[in-house]
Amino acid sequence: MSQAVEGAESSPFSVENLPYGVFTEGASAHRRLGVAIGDFVLDLATAARSTGLGSELAALLGWPVLNPLMAAGTDAWAEIRTWLTGLLSDGGNAAAVAPHLHRRPDVMLHLPFDVADYVDFYSSEHHAANVGRIFRPDSGALPPNWRHLPIGYHGRSGTVVVSGTPVRRPWGQRQGPADRSPVFAPSSRLDVEAEVGIVVGVPSQLGEPVPIGRFADHVFGICLLNDWSARDIQAFESAPLGPFLGKSFATSISPWVVPLAALRHARRQPPPRQEPLQSYLADGEPWGLDLQLEVEWNGTLVSRPPFGGMYWTGAQQLAHMTVNGASLRTGDLYGSGTVSGAEAGERGSFLELCWNGQQPVRLDDGTERTFLADGDTVTIRGTAPGHGGSRIGLGEVTGRVLPARPG
Repeated sequence: MSQAVEGAESSPFSVENLPYGVFTEGASAHRRLGVAIGDFVLDLATAARSTGLGSELAALLGWPVLNPLMAAGTDAWAEIRTWLTGLLSDGGNAAAVAPHLHRRPDVMLHLPFDVADYVDFYSSEHHAANVGRIFRPDSGALPPNWRHLPIGYHGRSGTVVVSGTPVRRPWGQRQGPADRSPVFAPSSRLDVEAEVGIVVGVPSQLGEPVPIGRFADHVFGICLLNDWSARDIQAFESAPLGPFLGKSFATSISPWVVPLAALRHARRQPPPRQEPLQSYLADGEPWGLDLQLEVEWNGTLVSRPPFGGMYWTGAQQLAHMTVNGASLRTGDLYGSGTVSGAEAGERGSFLELCWNGQQPVRLDDGTERTFLADGDTVTIRGTAPGHGGSRIGLGEVTGRVLPARPG
C-alpha cells in the first residue's frame, strides 16, 4: 500500500520511526512540534486539528517544546503514535496530509525539550579500559567498582545545546608535563564523546526509587549526544573529584527524539556480566539496544562505535540514578557514556583514537589531527535496526569549534 508521504517508505525517517522535534519555518519565531517523515516535517498541531484527533491529545501537540507530551505518559504516547501511523501509512490520506508538511531543508530545528537535569555515565567497558590504560598504565585498567555499578557524574543542563550550535573552545586551568605550576589558558586538548542520550518523560516522587522494570514507563525516547570534553582541564581538576569545567561548557544533542516504540527491533540482551549484580540492577527487563554510530571529523569517517556492546544499559542507569531516592523530572537527560568497541576503528573519543596524542589521525584532506583544532567540525550519526532489515535513522548531532575568546 502506498503511504501518505512520497518516498517515506525507503527513508530512515519512515512511518516506522516518527521521531519528534521542534521547528520554525521562514521568518516566523513560533516554535511548533513536528515529526520527521521522509524528507519532510509534519506540523503536529495543525495536522491534529484537521484530522480530528481528540482535543486532549491534540492539546499536547500545541506546545513549543516536547515536555507536556513527554509528561503525559505511555497511554498518550501510544494513542498519538497510533493516530500518526494510521494517518501516514495510508496513501489515501496524501491530500489531507500535504498542507501540514514542510520540507526539512526549509525549516530550522531547535532544542526539542527543556532540559531539567543532566547526568552522564561511563558505561562502555572498552572506553573505560582504554582510558585506564592511557592514564594508569601501571595499574588495573578499570576502577574496582566499575563492574558493580554504573559510574556517572552530574552535568550542567543549562549548556545542553541543539545540533549545529557552534562550540567555543573553553578556558581553564591545566598543567602539562613541562609546566612547573598550573596555567590558565584555552584548552589544547579539546575532544568529543560519541554517546546516546536518554530522555525522561514521566517524573517520579522524591524518595521512591524507579525499578529497572519501569524504564519504559518513564523514558520517552533517545537522541544522539556529544559530550564535548577539554581533556587537559578535566585531568587537572579531576583529582580527587570528578569532571567539572572540563565538561560543563557544552553538550550537544540531535534535534530528533526517537520514541522507544520505534526501537522494538533494536532490543537485544546486554553483554554477559563478569561480576554478580545487586538485585536492583539485575531484576528487570533487559534494555540493550543494537545501535550503530558513526563519527565524522571534518567530513572523514573516523569511527563506527557499536552501542550494542555497552556494559550498562539505559534501564540499569535509570535504576541506579534513582536507587537512593533521587527523583526524576520531565526533561531529565542522561548520557550513555562514550560508546567504544573492541577495535581501533570503533573508538568513540579522539583521546582513544589518537591514544592521547601518540597516534595522529589522518583525515581525507591529508592533514593529521590528535585533538580538535579551531574550525574543525564533528558530526555523529546513528541508526537502529528496523523491520525486515531496514534501518531507523537517529539523525545527527554536529558542531564546529570556535576559537577561545580573547583572554
